[in-house]
Amino acid sequence: MEEGKEEEHSMFESSYLLGALLASSPLLTQAWSQCMRANAGGSSFTLERYDETVYVAFSGVQTGVPVTHSLVPIGSGGHGLFSPLVGGEVGGSEPVLVQAAILHVFLALFRTNEFQMLATEIKNKAVIFTGHSIGGALASLAALHFLCSSSCSSYPSPSALFCITFGSPLLGNEALSRAVQRERWCGNFCHVVARHDVVPRLLLCPLNLLSPQLVIHLLQSWQLLLQCPQVARPTSALSDQEKAELHALISMHIDAAATEQEISAATQQRSPYWPFGNYALCSVEGVVCFDDPLVVVRMLHSTFMTGSSIEEEHLSYGDLFGKILENLLLKKRIATEEVPESNFGAGISLALEASGIGNQDMGALRARQCLKMSKRMGCSPGLISASLAIKLGKITPWRAQIEWYKASCDDDMGYYDSFKLRKFPKKDSKTNMNRHRLAKFWDDLIDMLQNSQLPHDFHERGKWVNAAQFYKLLVEPLDIAEYYRVQMHKKKGHYLTHGRERRYQVFDRWWRDRKKDSYEGENSKRSKFAGLTQDSCFWAKVEMAKEWLEDARTESDHVELAQTLEKLKGFESYAKQMVEGKEVSIDVLAPRSSYTLWVEEWKDLQLNLGLQIAP
Repeated sequence: MEEGKEEEHSMFESSYLLGALLASSPLLTQAWSQCMRANAGGSSFTLERYDETVYVAFSGVQTGVPVTHSLVPIGSGGHGLFSPLVGGEVGGSEPVLVQAAILHVFLALFRTNEFQMLATEIKNKAVIFTGHSIGGALASLAALHFLCSSSCSSYPSPSALFCITFGSPLLGNEALSRAVQRERWCGNFCHVVARHDVVPRLLLCPLNLLSPQLVIHLLQSWQLLLQCPQVARPTSALSDQEKAELHALISMHIDAAATEQEISAATQQRSPYWPFGNYALCSVEGVVCFDDPLVVVRMLHSTFMTGSSIEEEHLSYGDLFGKILENLLLKKRIATEEVPESNFGAGISLALEASGIGNQDMGALRARQCLKMSKRMGCSPGLISASLAIKLGKITPWRAQIEWYKASCDDDMGYYDSFKLRKFPKKDSKTNMNRHRLAKFWDDLIDMLQNSQLPHDFHERGKWVNAAQFYKLLVEPLDIAEYYRVQMHKKKGHYLTHGRERRYQVFDRWWRDRKKDSYEGENSKRSKFAGLTQDSCFWAKVEMAKEWLEDARTESDHVELAQTLEKLKGFESYAKQMVEGKEVSIDVLAPRSSYTLWVEEWKDLQLNLGLQIAP
């Protein structure tokens, strides 16, 4: 049997089963009935109990909330309602952003007496937040707020929390999606989306490409029907031509996001919005559930391409659930003439049928491939972590070879300067290759952590904190040497501000935030020099001090000279403290190392300027 076939026989496709379980439970129908009640009630939200569960439904009828692309930081204004989501990104590269209008409405609602009474009412209870359309986005923000507040004992929090949205617009950017994954909250959210509902897909398309009149007309008709469901629905809020144009435009942009392709310049930039949590994609044939954001976007595209009906399904979730239950009771078989080769293949076929994608539909092949890919990629964080531990053992020889290189360097010059000047071409070349290999391993690890493919406490585990710290102390001096060897500082600026790789900044934070109790004795006084200089950026600071020396020799302006001398004295004090504390490797003090030469030149400059030389 071929390797790919063996892999498929060993896997099981579960998206259809999860969808069937969800659809057969009373959860969706109960939540939807609460949404309809909230939409027609005239208040911002409603509260009702079912047995031991409290349902809080947010109205989809909200005045002055345009569906726009405007994004703002989730913590803007300093309200502190979403603290765990603010500034928690690995590497700190991208802020968590959410839709500005929805955040504005939520913050205004949060300040009301009704919301504060709600917080007290749901304390220590099982709660389901729900909402349709814009109400779904508000329900998501409310759920995020209470999840963020759960660690604060003084704030009333529910004992269990789940959020179900229907036809909700996307709420935030990819950083929000990663933050929710990082906090392990994806399981608290289920976003229900009908096959042709335009609203959950709308923000994947730049709205400046849509006719403002068309969007306003569409939204106004929906708001009226949400508030007065008993009003007879018009045949369509849009003409056939408008529906076709809107469908084509949204399809193009969802496809671009799903395939990670560039969009032509005429269509401007791609939307920054991205899904988070679990998605339940519905058709009259059933429900399928997904939790991978990229798979969600791809399936949003594949299901949308099965027709051109736009606005009707956004208002018809209740009717849709009734038809789904009928089909589940009928226990329909797989609508295919071919017998699947494995249980996994059968599961894929059932998932495609439940999502409303026929074998002959446009995008059916891509959807099938997407489902197969998502299963292969869906290894648990624990398994990926175990695999990385094995890889860490396999890269140990590369690290050992760099350690051997360091030990074998010329005692007259030392590790840093030998590599910078390439004194031993053959050894230098091999060391440089190992440097790049190790960098790729650690960069890939950080990407996996940022994409929540690793356990949430991975960066707190002593094994990895120690391994990352040792790598940084051993290899970053080589990165600095290469940076200055190729004169990159003259093109980009000094290493510390313009050349330091993100991985080292991440490892700095791991080491700073480590559990200090596990490192007893690390602050005790050293009796001999360290095996590795304890500041991995020591040589970058030496390079800056060398430039300051050159500046001081040629500076004619007394004010500028005084400032440069102060910087030199600051570095001298720092380096002296490092040497006296034996926090540096012995090669730092080699007779012809950059640091030793700097010390001599600094003394000469002080004599020439008539300055007092520090003892």
